[in-house]
Amino acid sequence: MSKLSTRWIIYAGLAAVVILAYITSIQLDTRPSPQVQKAYNYFENLPESTIIMISFDHEASSLPEIQPITLAILRHAFRRNLRIIGLSLFAEGTAIGYRFMTRVAEEFGKEYGRDYVFLGFKPQHISAILGMGESIIRVFPEDYLGYPADSLPLMRQVYNYNEIEMVISIADGDRGIQWIEYAGAGYNQSIMCGLTAAMVTSYDPYIASGQLYCTVGGLAGAAEYENLFGKKGAGNRGLLAQSMAHIYVIILILIGNVVYFKSRRRRNSGP
Repeated sequence: MSKLSTRWIIYAGLAAVVILAYITSIQLDTRPSPQVQKAYNYFENLPESTIIMISFDHEASSLPEIQPITLAILRHAFRRNLRIIGLSLFAEGTAIGYRFMTRVAEEFGKEYGRDYVFLGFKPQHISAILGMGESIIRVFPEDYLGYPADSLPLMRQVYNYNEIEMVISIADGDRGIQWIEYAGAGYNQSIMCGLTAAMVTSYDPYIASGQLYCTVGGLAGAAEYENLFGKKGAGNRGLLAQSMAHIYVIILILIGNVVYFKSRRRRNSGP
């Protein structure tokens, strides 16, 4: 068998495993990590009508991990009747964030302008973070849809971070760190982050120092949050597919080692 045909078989097998994971009814029973449990408990204990801010600070390429985290947090916030101000400090996250917010808001019958607002994108993210500490409407005079910010009932109740209970940065890079360093350190704003798995360890020092409240990281974090919330979705499906793919790769490694040692033994025992 040629090397090319072997590669095709391996990748076809991987594709079959992932597809099977997405269409199967198998459910993973995950135990929530302390960080995810802390995030869930935080939302559970907030009074209704509390205002939070969610910043979509990520690229489209990270959606397989970011989407389930975002949807789980949004659904929990709207179920608890919290009010949400959405924005983005990353250009690619703008349309994605608006789509996520409107999609989940429709599920819960929330009204734009009163229950949630999406302010849109602002470049020069550090200036934007610092500016909102003085006046959010000055930084975002209009929302994403072009309405004057001060015409929206929710925004008339918000001046700066003093009215924001928590900022949640949904990030695949270091934007969350900038929220911590400028909004957290400069204005004593509480920060939570939803992160891709690769970024979680970069934020651990901020958890240890108390500058970051908690994180929800990767597909595992999304699946754990979904299980706590009671609505399994893309996090559980993605984690199952990821786990099955890892098992498939491990099996291939074991098979490869068996084939290698058998061929070496034949060579050594030859004439």
